[in-house]
Amino acid sequence: MADRPTSNASTVRSLVLIAVVVVALVAAFAFTAGWLSPGRLTPAKIVNALAPPGGATLGFRRNHAKGICFTGNFESNGAAAALSKAPMFAAGSYPVTGRFNLATPDPKAQDAMVRVRGLSLRIVAPDGSEWRTAMIDAPFFPVATPQAFYGLLQASANKSDPDAMKSFAAAHPELGHFGAWAGSAPWTASYAQERYNSLNSFIFTNATGQDQAVRWSFVPAAQPEAVTPDQLKARGADFLATDITQRVQSAPQRWTLVIMVANPGDPTADPTQAWPDDRRKVEAGTLVVNAIEPEANGPCRDLNFDPTVLPPGMHVSDDPFPAARSAAYAVSFDRRTAEDKDYPRHPAGGATP
Repeated sequence: MADRPTSNASTVRSLVLIAVVVVALVAAFAFTAGWLSPGRLTPAKIVNALAPPGGATLGFRRNHAKGICFTGNFESNGAAAALSKAPMFAAGSYPVTGRFNLATPDPKAQDAMVRVRGLSLRIVAPDGSEWRTAMIDAPFFPVATPQAFYGLLQASANKSDPDAMKSFAAAHPELGHFGAWAGSAPWTASYAQERYNSLNSFIFTNATGQDQAVRWSFVPAAQPEAVTPDQLKARGADFLATDITQRVQSAPQRWTLVIMVANPGDPTADPTQAWPDDRRKVEAGTLVVNAIEPEANGPCRDLNFDPTVLPPGMHVSDDPFPAARSAAYAVSFDRRTAEDKDYPRHPAGGATP
């Protein structure tokens, strides 16, 4: 029994050490969440800033809230296997769950009033690994950093200062480039006619360990039909869902996956800067959309299209947006799943687009 005091002292030291570790972990988590630094940008702040003046629509995604689900396949031709060892780049067919959507926090927005359209995908390989990606039809992003994106959201919502957006644009001249695209690029008549772009850069690693910075696009087989905003308004508030449903019922809709390979020196951390069109391109296969389902009961309803969910052979680059998007998507996902009772599901068999 003579060693009991030593044993007790050792136990106390162990408990103190455990307590210190726990406090350190809590402090680290608090810092990560922004609790100890109110001025720090957090995922919750970004998600909060996405809400319209009347508040978020409960049960829905905090952005890209209006959408419709689909299922299909990615038919890989094997050409991208030289760039990445991702299993879905081996020649073959891989199941896809996806979502066409509009960049708005309002699930009841009129289609003709939303400039940016999106495509989100989950491609699953036989080994269970997944590639998730969320893209838009713009050729570049409006701002260069997540902090600037938050500032843009704040400026656009600042009704007390009529010069808020003007001041923000002056400090972020890249926004003018995006504004020029939004004001001059033709609108199309269908989700099926859009080219969807990753904008963010990623790193592909092949079987020999070689890394290559890339971006990608899904290029439509359907010929784009330029229409005016007034013509779109005449088609009804939800014409995009109706149109894509009818098209897919008539025939599968297709997009070619085109991977653009960066040259040395191409900017990989700034999605406002498009790479020159003469960069090497690899046509990796075809996205085939076989069935459309309303989101209310559809397979994409509870999917989080986190762009950092990547298979072996792909990883994020120095672009800060994928990590920021992942964190914000997680906050949005947690909130809307907690509001499940507020989501307007339809009776089985009675859903409409």
